[in-house]
Amino acid sequence: MYLPAHFSQTQAEQLHALIAQNALGTLITEANGAPVADQVPFVLDASAGAHGTLRAHVARANPLWQLHPAQRQVLVVFHGPQAYVSPSWYPGKAEHGRVVPTWNYSVVQASGFLRVVDGDPQWLRAQLDALTNSQEARRAAPWQVGDAPGDYISRMMAGVVGLEITLTSLVGKFKLSQNHPPESRQGVRQGLLGEPQEAARQVAALMT
Repeated sequence: MYLPAHFSQTQAEQLHALIAQNALGTLITEANGAPVADQVPFVLDASAGAHGTLRAHVARANPLWQLHPAQRQVLVVFHGPQAYVSPSWYPGKAEHGRVVPTWNYSVVQASGFLRVVDGDPQWLRAQLDALTNSQEARRAAPWQVGDAPGDYISRMMAGVVGLEITLTSLVGKFKLSQNHPPESRQGVRQGLLGEPQEAARQVAALMT
């Protein structure tokens, strides 16, 4: 990833927060020498390993857990909020006109070796509970895995395989107009706050 120093985010708390808030990652593996991308929801255990550990599950029918070479690392990309930046928000638009559009965004790339967890129902149930609870906790009446009949959950669990990635690298890029002077950054932030998309307002919040 192209990463100018002024866009680099190295604070673990910020990187972990983006993953927690955007759990659906793009898992990039390899099959027969070609890259493969799958959308997979993850749970991050920030306390496990130097950079944390990602846990997930995929359908047993998904060939990624059998075809990816064990000696090759995988990459998981987590996208945070993103928004178009209009040149009209820069003070320079009225002063000299030498402004162009851009895009502000935040992203975390997590790398590590993929461990397949098969035949460990206790591990898999813990992962299912953790993933479900992380997404249901904000609801007034959270659904829990235990709300479904036990035999039904057992059948569903038989159709999936666990994945665990102990991270060796965690790289964040928060492109938030840091390469512009304060007055231009403020103009961008105000412009984003006026946009109808929630993602634009989320980008503005990251710029504070």
